[in-house]
Amino acid sequence: MGTIFRKQWGKTFLLPVAKGIVLLAIAGCTNQTTTSPTEVSPSPQPVTNSTVKQTQSAPTTENFRQVTVLQGLEHPWGIAWLPDGTMLITERPGRLRVVRNGKLEPTPVTGVPEVFAVNQGGLLDVSVHPNFAENRLIYLTYAHGTEQANRTRVARARFDGKALQDVRVIFEVNRTKSGGQHFGSRILWLPDRTMLISIGDGGNPPVRLDGDLIRKQAQNLQSHLGKIVRLNDDGTIPKDNPFVGNNNANSAIWSYGHRNIQGIAFDPINNQVWVNEHGARGGDELNLVQAGKNYGWPVVSYSREYSTGEPVSAQKSQPGMVDPKTVWTPATAPSGLAFYNGDRFPQWQGNLFSGGLVSRDVRRITLDKAGNVLSQESIAISQRVRDVRQGPDGLLYILTDEQDGQLIRLEPVAQKPKE
Repeated sequence: MGTIFRKQWGKTFLLPVAKGIVLLAIAGCTNQTTTSPTEVSPSPQPVTNSTVKQTQSAPTTENFRQVTVLQGLEHPWGIAWLPDGTMLITERPGRLRVVRNGKLEPTPVTGVPEVFAVNQGGLLDVSVHPNFAENRLIYLTYAHGTEQANRTRVARARFDGKALQDVRVIFEVNRTKSGGQHFGSRILWLPDRTMLISIGDGGNPPVRLDGDLIRKQAQNLQSHLGKIVRLNDDGTIPKDNPFVGNNNANSAIWSYGHRNIQGIAFDPINNQVWVNEHGARGGDELNLVQAGKNYGWPVVSYSREYSTGEPVSAQKSQPGMVDPKTVWTPATAPSGLAFYNGDRFPQWQGNLFSGGLVSRDVRRITLDKAGNVLSQESIAISQRVRDVRQGPDGLLYILTDEQDGQLIRLEPVAQKPKE
């Protein structure tokens, strides 16, 4: 076909491999050239692992419908709900939008910090403090700086319904980088009211830092790049973070060896943290993350180099590094992750829902009690999926990453009685 990047997807096959890892091979495509290589899939590469065995994927679910709630959003990135049901939605160019009673207010929220809106950079995630009703606090992640020197920041502000007040930067990545790639940056609240923030590794080759490829910062415990950090709600460091007291590590770090996490979700049933993260030219991962653990990037990986197609690493697994639960090759470009525990779809309880920018779908992932992937189902959205969230009404909400982006809701459909 003579093209590198592709976007129109067809059939799916579920292929489990050794150590509980799953490779999901996807076929069929047309051109996709509007985003950087980290968020698109190159031409599919054949699966050559001799241990791969083909199995059946989960049957297609037909008891729901897709409802377009809103359109006209410019590259929306994150969504959060206030206690009264009002929605906050970020647009990557730097706007925070309000949706009340299902209608998008025409005027964006004022007081949003200036953002570095280039390539993957801009205004990214939004999150509401668990005690918002008392303190009115919301949190934003965003790219800040210039083409030559930029980084991910976290800001906290009070929201009065129309404007942000008392805006304060409570965290910023401790190294600046060049270019517009790999900022992260999802926010997740834990039951103890601390927050996790995902930070990307800084970018693809040839981007460098300290004389070496910047992606190697993911293994540097003194750098925030390629990490999940854990903070108190004011940006201070929790005393029980895994590297507190370690003079060779930054005390904000909670886990490391990540490439670019753009989906993070909490399972309140099993008290588990799940993430999905971008690989390079395949090798996207679903990880069950624990404090202090190393997830391998770029020392171990299923990814291939964009420039040559050669493996990023000769090793896919190594002692002391945690294997992914699922690997998607070719890439889905995962973004947005939700753990479903609502009552509107009882048959989906305990499932993960992972959005795909390139696959243009949402993957429904079933798990066993140990956190192993049992099956996957593709829910076609036909647009680049940027975020997936469970709403307070127990329904699933999806943001699409388009110039004319949409907010889509999945709703149950009553089943007809059998005759």
